[in-house]
Amino acid sequence: MDTVIRRSIDLAGRTLTLETGHLAKQASGSVLVRYGDTVVLVTATGSQEPREGIDFFPLTVDFEEKMYAAGKVPGSFLRREGRASEQATLSARLIDRPIRPLFPKGYRNDVQIVATVLCVEPDNPPDMAAMIGASCALHLSHIPFQGPIAGVHVGYVDGEIMINPNQAEREVSSLDLAVAGTHDAIMMVEAGAQEVSEAVVLEGILEGHKVIAQLTDLIEDMRREALEKGIAKEKIAFEAPEINEAITDAVKAEASDALRTALQIVNKKARDEAIQTAKSEALAVLSEQFEDSDDDIIQALDALTKAIVRRLITHDKIRPDGRALNEVRPLTCEVDLLPRTHGSAVFTRGQTQILSVTTLGSSRDSQPLDGLDDETSRRYLHHYNFPPYSVGETRPIRGPGRREIGHGVLARRALEPVIPSLEEFPYMIRVVSEAIESNGSTSMASVCGSTMSLMAAGVPIRKPVSGVAMGLIREEDQFSVLTDLQGLEDALGDMDFKVAGTVDGITAIQMDIKIDGINKAILEQALAQAKEGRLFILDTMLKCINAPRESLSPYAPRIESFKIDVDKIKDVIGSGGKTIKKIIETTGVQIDVEEDGTVNVLSSDAEACNQAVEMIQNIVKDPEVGEIYTGKVVRIMDFGAFVNILPGKDGLVHISQLDKKRVNKVEDVVKVGDEVTVKVIEIDRMGRINLSRKALLD
Repeated sequence: MDTVIRRSIDLAGRTLTLETGHLAKQASGSVLVRYGDTVVLVTATGSQEPREGIDFFPLTVDFEEKMYAAGKVPGSFLRREGRASEQATLSARLIDRPIRPLFPKGYRNDVQIVATVLCVEPDNPPDMAAMIGASCALHLSHIPFQGPIAGVHVGYVDGEIMINPNQAEREVSSLDLAVAGTHDAIMMVEAGAQEVSEAVVLEGILEGHKVIAQLTDLIEDMRREALEKGIAKEKIAFEAPEINEAITDAVKAEASDALRTALQIVNKKARDEAIQTAKSEALAVLSEQFEDSDDDIIQALDALTKAIVRRLITHDKIRPDGRALNEVRPLTCEVDLLPRTHGSAVFTRGQTQILSVTTLGSSRDSQPLDGLDDETSRRYLHHYNFPPYSVGETRPIRGPGRREIGHGVLARRALEPVIPSLEEFPYMIRVVSEAIESNGSTSMASVCGSTMSLMAAGVPIRKPVSGVAMGLIREEDQFSVLTDLQGLEDALGDMDFKVAGTVDGITAIQMDIKIDGINKAILEQALAQAKEGRLFILDTMLKCINAPRESLSPYAPRIESFKIDVDKIKDVIGSGGKTIKKIIETTGVQIDVEEDGTVNVLSSDAEACNQAVEMIQNIVKDPEVGEIYTGKVVRIMDFGAFVNILPGKDGLVHISQLDKKRVNKVEDVVKVGDEVTVKVIEIDRMGRINLSRKALLD
């Protein structure tokens, strides 16, 4: 019989249960997580030895969405799960970010986390259950993970912070915050918000961390029992190989001055070249002194470079490009770079440059979604691309990776709160941000460029949004928070904290750290400096374009949106789509008819658009007594002529109403195919329409 260990805790009014010892026992560590009716199996597996030639930590996190978990059949041709969805990619990143910093420096063994979603309850999203399970599985394994960590979602409803809000509460929450951390510190923050204040965000992070501490205690307690019962494994001892002290000292003596000078060159390309020259010259000298030690010398040079940058910032308060700690790089903004797109803008901050392009379409252009939740389509899309030339490199251009997907979603979350509703603006909206040049925080530059691009396209966004990335260098008891993080500071620093928002509040946050957590003091200062920085950037943007344009680009499609009675939809569509196809063929427009009776007519030709609208309105229109129509005679009877006055609507002109004089034979006045003008004189109780030609002869 299996020895099974379970631990449960009440988490926001629902029971969270961790179970090990029953499933997937050949993995290094495995945990079945139940949160309400949501069930996720998480495994952690680590190799015994590193692969030859690996000079990085090969951590892989896979989040496997099984459609049966939501009682669905995959929508693909093969009817089986394929490439990870956007949500699965984001969930994998959410797990990766807080656990990656907690592996020993220099650890090179392969580690793989696989979170398989087996069952989903809408009130309990599986991402945080998977994160807690990943932490627990790692903690139970032999892998030298310096956790545990845990995570929670935080909402803000009616002025109250809520932990893990349910589906109904999420729909009305003005904050969607994900927080992860260890027992003592915060490791990761991700948020979308409806212009909430810095104080609310900070309160949400701190309240979430209180619960995280309880969850990490639960995992620690579970590991203690698992060790006693032989289920958990003792951690392998790992110490990163140390560089010979003599080499370290020699590198400092040889390269310190040259590196310090090179690191203070403002231009990124020139600085990189100067740093490489200083390293190459030092390597050439020291290779003769220390034979067969080139790898150690290179490592020592990299460590020295990092130490110089960090000391310059924390002790001398000097950044590599000479800026003050709270200073934003030089900004330039322009719109309408591309003459025939629907909207375009270029945002340049230092050596980071983004081209954002807006395209408008109809609702049928919305992205269909095939995931575990109830969302079936998305009307506003934000895509981000990072070509190799943006950093002066060459590499094959493939499809978007996890980083590109994550940056695009972050920018989308930042702008979503200000996008007009479908009723206000009946267009599908796609924004593409191209990273033309990169030296730090292209994601926040994408937010700024996209705001201007949307306004240039005439999208009536409620307020403009700007964003800025904050950095951190912490040395012992000193720390420096950096506004407008650049590439070198990101690579050698301890935090990347992105904040986007309007003048009235925050709309998105993303924080990643490389150390063992940060505290309240750092968070407060980072949020305060971020507000100052993004408002400064916003002011510059508004000098370029200060409001959405009143008219769309002449190359953008026009959409006429109106509602018809739901009962009339069948008349507009016609048998087998015959009627609507004829309108489209006649006018060349695109027509979308929604289930609620909303009709969207789209065309770049305003005259064709108006013609199609008139044709549809004529179909759904009910004739009224006194109205005059010109129609064709469609049928002749002894007692009168039937005239088609509206599509699908015929009326009778009685023989007595054909002329003022006596008519002996209908054909003496009209024939089939004749065009006549008539007036509605009666609509009887049966809905029959009686017309008169005689009434208009005067």
